[in-house]
Order: sequence, then C-alpha cells, then structure tokens
Amino acid sequence: MSSFNTISAEKLARLVGTPKCPVLIDVRTEEDFEGDPRLIPGSIRRPFNTVSDWAHDFTDRSAIVICQKGLKLSHGVAAWLRHAGIPANTLEGGSLAWARANLPMVPTARIPPRDLQGRTIWVTRSRPKIDRIACPWLIRRFVDPNAVFLFVPTSEVPGVVERFGATPFDIDGEGIFWSHRGELCTFDVMVEEFGLGTNPLRRLALIVRGADTARLDLAPESSGLLAASLGLSRMYSDDLAQLEAGLLLYDAFYRWCRDATDETHNWPSKKPGT
Repeated sequence: MSSFNTISAEKLARLVGTPKCPVLIDVRTEEDFEGDPRLIPGSIRRPFNTVSDWAHDFTDRSAIVICQKGLKLSHGVAAWLRHAGIPANTLEGGSLAWARANLPMVPTARIPPRDLQGRTIWVTRSRPKIDRIACPWLIRRFVDPNAVFLFVPTSEVPGVVERFGATPFDIDGEGIFWSHRGELCTFDVMVEEFGLGTNPLRRLALIVRGADTARLDLAPESSGLLAASLGLSRMYSDDLAQLEAGLLLYDAFYRWCRDATDETHNWPSKKPGT
C-alpha cells in the first residue's frame, strides 16, 4: 500500500499514456541515470539540485517525481514543488521498482536530440492521414509530451531536417530511421524501438498497420480507423488542428485496446416477451 504523497508503479502504469497523466519528472543523479539510461514513458529529466529554478515550469500541472529508489531525492523535489504550489507525489520505490515490475521503459539512445527548450522536433509530409497522426500521438503520450511536429511539402522535408535539426519520420529516403520497414508501418517501428511493446500498444499497432497499408483484414477495427482518419482529413485543412483532433481518436483506440476489448454493446436488448 502506497504511503502519503506516493504512488505505486501499478497505479502510475494506469496513468501513463493517457491525457490526464501528471507530468513525470526524472531527477535521478547522473551516475544513477548512466547505470540505466532509460526513462519511464513520458517522463522528462530535470536536475534535483536546481528545482527552485525550474519548478515554475510546471505551474497549473500536477507532478510525479522519480528518482532511483523513491527516497530522499524524489521526496525532496516533490516537497519543493508543493512549496511552489504544484501538487506533487513521488513514485514508490523509484525507477528500480518500475523496472522490477517489467513495465516499459524508453531507451534515451532512441530519443532524438532536443532543442534549447528541451523538446524533440519532428518533421514529416503535410496532409497526414494515419501513420503521421498515430506516430505523433505515440510520441506525445509515451516519449516526449512537449514534442513539436512540423508538416511540410514532401520535397521540403530534407531541407527542414538540415536547417532546423528536425527528425524525419514516415517518409521515404536513404537513411531514414523512422519509417516503414518491410510489412511494418512507422508506428510499428516506433512501438518496438522505443521499448513500448506492451500488449495494448501492439494491438493498436496492428490496427494502425491494417489501416495504413490497405490490409484491412489484419484487424476488424482497421476499417473503422481508416474511415475516421479519412473523415478527419476532410474536416481539417490545417494539419496541426487535425493532429489535435486525431490525438483524441487515438486516445480512444488505445483505451479500447487496453481496457475494453471484451466488452460488447447491444441495444435494444432482445428479451423474451418484448
């Protein structure tokens, strides 16, 4: 049972990947982090000893602070955040407890370089449909909540990569790491490369692959995702507005994959004598 101002790994795992997840702040020492350079999905790194300088970055948010063992560093930082008016708890047992529970962790070697504001910058083709909405959803929910996505004409992607230091995804080209591989779509690749191969995300990846590669036989839900995605692309002329709407769509599909695959619905019910 979790103590006051702490949350268990099991309870945090239910929040990770959802829109209401608190900001997750990893404050492990550099030595501890180098011993296991992976992050709990969606978490960001901050130095514990400068918390008074960066606490204001999380005004109007709630936070969960993570250190290696869930002891002095996380409790001290959480107390500082509460002093700044930010609701903050700590992860019980720290990152070690999370790892012992065999919960997913994102290898930082796979996360692209960040800009001066600590954000990853991504670029892809404009007018997204499926993969180019699914991948940003995965990144925002499980890798970098503050990620920036640039949608540009296909011919301009290489120039944006060069001039703005953006990471290309879901685009053809020599040496493009984040793209289709064989029968897998980019979303499949990201799920595996980011260490996020949980059953719900792999189920969602199959649905995305079916919709994105015209293989609607892969999953019954692929047809619905395709229809909804094409509908959104007709509703929005602005790619970023479409992305924001698409995030809610993938939130719903993810929660179905995680929590509701066995649930059915039938109305009106056919009762005897009615």
